Amino acid sequence: MNHKTALLVFVFFTVLSCTNKPDTNQNVANAENGLQKVLPQLDLLLHDAYQAEWIPRTVEENGETRFVGKNFDWTEGFFPGTLWYVYASTNETKYKEAAEYFQNKFIEHRHLTTNHDLGFVFNDSFGAGYQLTGNEEYKQVLIDAGNSLIQRFNSTVGCIKSWDTERGWQAKRGWQFPVIIDNMMNLEMLFELSALTGDDKYKEVAISHANTTLKNHFRADNSSYHVVDYNPETGAVNVKHTAQGFAHESAWARGQAWGLYGFTVCYRYTRDANYLNQAKKIAEFYLRHQNLPTDLVPYWDFNAPQIPNEPRDASAAAIVASALIELDEYTEEDYLTPATEILKSLSSDAYLAETGTNNHFILKHSVGSIPHGAEIDKPLNYADYYYVEALTRLK
Repeated sequence: MNHKTALLVFVFFTVLSCTNKPDTNQNVANAENGLQKVLPQLDLLLHDAYQAEWIPRTVEENGETRFVGKNFDWTEGFFPGTLWYVYASTNETKYKEAAEYFQNKFIEHRHLTTNHDLGFVFNDSFGAGYQLTGNEEYKQVLIDAGNSLIQRFNSTVGCIKSWDTERGWQAKRGWQFPVIIDNMMNLEMLFELSALTGDDKYKEVAISHANTTLKNHFRADNSSYHVVDYNPETGAVNVKHTAQGFAHESAWARGQAWGLYGFTVCYRYTRDANYLNQAKKIAEFYLRHQNLPTDLVPYWDFNAPQIPNEPRDASAAAIVASALIELDEYTEEDYLTPATEILKSLSSDAYLAETGTNNHFILKHSVGSIPHGAEIDKPLNYADYYYVEALTRLK
């Protein structure tokens, strides 16, 4: 490992402590084995991506791979992000070159102010690349993306607006200023930008958004609503709804994962105990839920009506596993054990695709949005990303 790779592992990943925690020697070996098993499949997917000249997202109903990146797509940063993780682990130049090639496909999207997912897109790609290479051009891309993102912030509401509501299916909901739990994942880039630039304006937006979400998004049992719509003039809550979950009062599995991961990240940067406590509460909700299967890979919604005959969501499990590995470092509770159990499940034949199958995506059995009839029981590039991230963190 060279000094730049070591820098990424130190700054970008969580270093696990063994104090009062399970012995990690076997976990490291399992993680290394998991990463080695991923490489042949990733190489095939990389070949497909080069052939198409775009970024693989999922598999269409007709069996063809769906590629994105020409027009803005919230998932476009995950494939180059996965390549950066693998480069950090292997130091093989081909993964660095591929990450750079594919993230440059959407570099101009950093100027968009019409979408809240710039943190997802640019932190996972150019952010990782900057940590690894120190390329100042990548840092400037992050700054540009951050400046675009904070234009969606409303100080009266205290949040970044998620979806524009002038057109499309969002316009039919009657929402004015919808904020989704997923938006917690876009805050990491803002915190990181304040650390990189010394300008507190980014983290001030992130903290306000996190505090408002903490106040309004969670139920008494610490499950979260998917969407909270606000009055942009007064900041008052209009309604609490779902878009991708089963019902307004149900617990959409990936939404719980986004919240867990997001508040863990907020604690990393602020050391605010309120964020740590919320992350622990979400973890307990997830891990102790009566409808969580024994392999810890959830159904797409904890309250889906036909459990156990409902699709699983490997993407939610991968996000949770990665978040738990970091959360474990901040607490005396043992979150490393359930994280490794999730990874054990995802690394089994039930979820890990055999090399050459699954259109060359790594994981099987994820769910995009059942209410929208989209990506049901399909591979997803963000499931692969968080699975590889979790393995890297464990290693």
